[in-house]
Amino acid sequence: MTTTDTEEPTLTIDELAARTGVTVRTVRFYGTRGLLPPPALGPRRVGHYGREHLARLALIDELQHQGMTLAAIERYLNRLPDDLSPHELALHRAVVASWAPETVEHVTRDELHRRAGRPLTDAEVDRLAATDVVVRVTEADAPRDDAYRVDTGLLRLGVELLDVPFSPETVLAARNALLEHSRAAARDLSRLLRDAVAERDAPEVRSLSAHMHPLVVQALLTTFQRSLREELRAWLDADGAEGRGGRGDQH
Repeated sequence: MTTTDTEEPTLTIDELAARTGVTVRTVRFYGTRGLLPPPALGPRRVGHYGREHLARLALIDELQHQGMTLAAIERYLNRLPDDLSPHELALHRAVVASWAPETVEHVTRDELHRRAGRPLTDAEVDRLAATDVVVRVTEADAPRDDAYRVDTGLLRLGVELLDVPFSPETVLAARNALLEHSRAAARDLSRLLRDAVAERDAPEVRSLSAHMHPLVVQALLTTFQRSLREELRAWLDADGAEGRGGRGDQH
């Protein structure tokens, strides 16, 4: 199913559970705890779920993978804005995945489909390979057939980008731009934090660093989202004004 953020929910609870690898009971439990928004009610009051539910379940799964308890996950989700789109939730999931050490795994094609959350066509695997998310492993590198080296931290985000109408070259250029600027920000923040804790003992510094890591990443994500919205709003407003001016010239 390919949808946009604004399309109506179309999945039943059984289909949602099958797509995400959780049980129907778990979906209902998350709903009672407020971790998932209620489904849209269709004919005969049958609940239907959509992209936001898929994105939230993926984020919950990643938070659990990082070792967070259910209570901690509730606190994390409660701090998020209520109007986040599925793509913004996917961005949060990618940031959460970055808390863990970089993980590159060798998987079969079937396992690649499972990790991606849906079957991938050859063309889609080629697009993921073009953005360095997936690398086909040759016979010399691995004894088994149909093997892939996967950046697990970027896979879900890469799959989300498959539905975005940009070329692999544009996506790769955007990734390189983000890497360049995020590394520069990381160096500056690291220098500031290092100066702030210069007089502390090493064990205390390590503990403080572990506590600050997710907070700093969350702050970076929030400020980047706001800056991006401002840039896009200015771009679209200017484009709209130009269009209105062009139409005015015709009268």
